Amino acid sequence: MTDTTTKPKKKKKWFKRPPKSDKPKEQPVESSTPTVTADSSTATTKVTPAKKKKRPAKAQPVPVPEPGGEKIKIIPLGGLKEIGKNLTLVEYKNEILIIDCGLSFPDDEMLGIDIVIPDMTYLVKNQEKIRGVVITHGHEDHIGAIPYLLKQINVPIYGPRLALGLLEVKFKEHRLNNVRMQRIKGDETFQLGVFKIEPIRTTHSIPDAFAIAVHTDIGTILHTGDFKIDYTPVDGQVMDLHKFADLGEQGVLLMLADSTNVERPGATISEQNVRKSLENAFMNCKSRIIVATFSSNIHRLQIIINTAQKFNRKVVINGRSMLNVFAVASELGVMNVPEGLVIDLRDMDEYRDDQLVLLTTGSQGEPMAALSRMSSGEHRKLDIQAGDLVIFSASPIPGNEKTVSRVINQLFEKGANVIYDSLAEVHTSGHACQEELKLMHNLVRPKYFIPVHGEYRHLKQHANLAMSLGMPEENVFTMQNGQVLEFDEAEGKITGKVQAGPILVDGLGVGDVGSIVLRDRKHLAEDGLMVVVVTMDRSEAKVVAGPDIISRGFVYVRESEDLMEEARIVVQKSLDQMEQRGVKEWAQLKNGIRDGLKDFLYHKTQRRPMILPIIMEV
Repeated sequence: MTDTTTKPKKKKKWFKRPPKSDKPKEQPVESSTPTVTADSSTATTKVTPAKKKKRPAKAQPVPVPEPGGEKIKIIPLGGLKEIGKNLTLVEYKNEILIIDCGLSFPDDEMLGIDIVIPDMTYLVKNQEKIRGVVITHGHEDHIGAIPYLLKQINVPIYGPRLALGLLEVKFKEHRLNNVRMQRIKGDETFQLGVFKIEPIRTTHSIPDAFAIAVHTDIGTILHTGDFKIDYTPVDGQVMDLHKFADLGEQGVLLMLADSTNVERPGATISEQNVRKSLENAFMNCKSRIIVATFSSNIHRLQIIINTAQKFNRKVVINGRSMLNVFAVASELGVMNVPEGLVIDLRDMDEYRDDQLVLLTTGSQGEPMAALSRMSSGEHRKLDIQAGDLVIFSASPIPGNEKTVSRVINQLFEKGANVIYDSLAEVHTSGHACQEELKLMHNLVRPKYFIPVHGEYRHLKQHANLAMSLGMPEENVFTMQNGQVLEFDEAEGKITGKVQAGPILVDGLGVGDVGSIVLRDRKHLAEDGLMVVVVTMDRSEAKVVAGPDIISRGFVYVRESEDLMEEARIVVQKSLDQMEQRGVKEWAQLKNGIRDGLKDFLYHKTQRRPMILPIIMEV
C-alpha cells in the first residue's frame, strides 16, 4: 500500500494547489465531462476524454489579439431596439457562428402581417463561412425564424432537446426534411470550426435554457440568452452560477446580456410564488376554472397540471399551439402529465363544473385565439358561463394592453370572475431584474459589454447599470441591428454596418410586403377607397361611357347619393378639361382624375380616401 503521507504527489488532482507564481498560468477552458466535437458538414459526434477542470488561483487577464492579427466581429441582425427577432453572429477567422434565429410579432401598424423575421441577406451572401446555429432555448423569439433560414441555407442546428423537439414540429409544417440537428447539454462542450462552444444551464420560463460561452484564442464571448435567477425552479434544475463565476475568474472578453427587465428593481419572483397564488384560487373556486397562459411557458403549464391534480380536477387543453407543446414536452419527458388527468374537449359534459380546468391560449388577446373567441361568443364548442373563474397567468406584451383589456371586459360582461396580474401573483417574468443583472455582471466581470434583447430604453438602462458597477463607458456598446463591433489589438470599436431590418411574412409571402404596401393598407384602413371607372376610345381619347364611381370604406353610398353624383360631375369636368388640352396619355388622364377628385372630397368631407382610376379601352 502506498504511504500517501510521504508521497503527496498521489493526492487527488482536484485537491492539488496551483503553483505559486506572480503570473499564474492560463487555465484551458475544459469541461468536467466528455467533450463533443461536431463536424459542421456531417453533424456527427466524437467523444474524447476531457481533463478535470482546475479553478485558478486568481482571475486571469483577458487575452487580446496581437497587433495586426485576426479580428473578431459581433454582428447583431435582430433583438436590438425591439422585443424579439433575436439573431446574433460571431465572426472570426473567416468563420461565422449564429446564436439564435427568432421571430417577432407584428405591431399595430403592420396590417395583415403574420410574423416578422430578420433580414438574412448577409447570411446568404456568406453562407460558406457559417458553421452552425446554436440555440439558447425554445421560445419563438429565438427559434421561430429557423425554418425560413433553412429554406435559403443548409446549416446544422445545435440546441437543447426541447427546442429541437419544437423545431421538428415546425419543420414538418414547412416541409423541411433531412435537417441536421445535434442536442447540446450543460455538461458538454463541442467544437464548431474555430469556436469552442460551452453551454451553461440557466433558469427561464421554459426548461432546457442555456447561456452560450464561445471560446476563441482571442478570448471568451458570453451570451446569456434569456434568463432569471430562480433558486427554486419548478424542474429543480438550478442555474449553474458556479460556471459563470469560473468564467469570470478565467477572464471574459465580451458579454451580451438580456435587458428585457432592466427597468424593474429587485429580483424576479419565483415560480413557486405563482404556484401558491394558483392554489389559493383553485381552493376557493366551486365553478369551472379557465387558465390562459403562453403555450411555451412549460414551467407554468406544469404548475397548473400539478395544481389541477391536487384539487381533483381534469384538464382540457384548448388551442393548437398548446396541444403541440404538450405533445412534444410530454414525449421528451420535460413535462410530467399523470395518466388520465388530461381529457378530450368532447368529454367535458361527463364532469361537473367544479371538476374541470381549461388550459387555453389567448393570454395576449389575440383575435383568433381560443379565449378571445370564447369571450366574444364565437367559439364553436365553448362558451363562457356565469361564475366561471378565468385566470390570466401572463402579463400583456407591450402593445397588447388594449386587446387584453377588451377581452377582460368581455369576460366580466358575460358574468365570469377574472384574475389577472395586477390582482394577484398569478404570473412572473422569465427575465432578470436589476439585482439579478448586477449579480451576473459581478460574477462574469467582462472587459466589454453589449446589452441585447430589448427596446432602446432597455439597452440604454442596461448600459447605465453596467457603468454604475464600474465598467468604463468606452467598453460598453449600445448597438443597432446590423452594426459590426470589431475587436482589434486592445480595443473594441464599431467599424461598419451590414444589411439588417425586418422582413414581413404575410401568408406564404416572405418579404413581398414592404413599406409601400403597408402604407396603402393603412391608407385603406383609415380612409377607404373610391374606384372611378371610365370607358374611352383609344384612338380619339374620348369618353364612351362613365364615369362610374364605386365606394368602399369611405361613405355608405345609399345615404350619400348627392355626394356621389357631385363626385361624378367633378370627374367629368376633369376629363373635359384634359380633352380640350389634348391630353391622351392614360397615365396623365388617371392623374388628372385623381387630383380633381381628391381636392373635391377633402373639401367636402375632410377625408382623403385612396382613389383608384380605371380606364377601359375600346
